[in-house]
Amino acid sequence: MAPRLKEIYETKVRAALAKRFGYSNPMQVPRLEKIVLNRGIGTAKDNPKAIEGAVGDLTAISGQKPVLTKARKSIAQFKLRAGFIVGCQVTLRRDRMYEFFDRLVNFAIPQIRDFRGMSDRSFDGRGNFNLGLNEQLIFPEIDYDDIASIAGVTVTICTTAGNDEEGKALLSELGMPFRRPSR
Repeated sequence: MAPRLKEIYETKVRAALAKRFGYSNPMQVPRLEKIVLNRGIGTAKDNPKAIEGAVGDLTAISGQKPVLTKARKSIAQFKLRAGFIVGCQVTLRRDRMYEFFDRLVNFAIPQIRDFRGMSDRSFDGRGNFNLGLNEQLIFPEIDYDDIASIAGVTVTICTTAGNDEEGKALLSELGMPFRRPSR
């Protein structure tokens, strides 16, 4: 069974974007390519249990086991050696990507305190959107009693859009709440 958001994209969003931007070929219409979740673990060298907690949180949020990222260079000021574990990341594609995006937009983002909409300045110039979340507690999969420390998650939404306008149109059609421009 296909994810709900994927069916919405194929039936409504694709046609709306093709009409708005005047695409003649259906392959020109922007679509979601992948979503990357990234979390830094600054205390990993002092506390090995922090790695387990971060991996457990990202596994619960994404439904997929994360990859541990290691430091490429040694930095003396941070007492960091090359090869130390400094974070973990997950790349979501296809059905899991659509399911995660649906949960992010409909469940997690409304849990953010004092939320006024996403900034449209978080695009990178090529239609990709970066989003920083201050705490992992906004996801319904995370149990408050089971976490050791509150940490942020960076979400990168990669699209096939050629520019920021097309990327913003795609994400807003899929339900991403952007701020209204101030007058």
